[in-house]
Amino acid sequence: MSSRGADETDDGRVTPAPVEKALRTVTPSFRGRPDAEMTTIGIAYGLGLVVLLIPLLPFIVVVWVVSKITGFLARKAPTNRVP
Repeated sequence: MSSRGADETDDGRVTPAPVEKALRTVTPSFRGRPDAEMTTIGIAYGLGLVVLLIPLLPFIVVVWVVSKITGFLARKAPTNRVP
C-alpha cells in the first residue's frame, strides 16, 4: 500500500517524501510604492479637523475647567447626611 515517494511505517502511517520541486506562483510579486494620493487626502482631512476644532477650543476648555471644579467640590463635600 505504499505510493511513489512515500514510506509506510510498521504501524500503518505513511511518511511523505520531501518535495522535489517547488511550484512558482502565477501572480507577480507585489512591489510597494509611495501612496501620495492618500497622503494628500490625509493631510486635507487633518487640516479640516483643525479648522473645525480651533473655533470650538474655548468651549472645550470651559467645559473641562467646569468639570474639574465640580469634581474638586464633589470630593470636598461632606458625605454623612442626616436622614
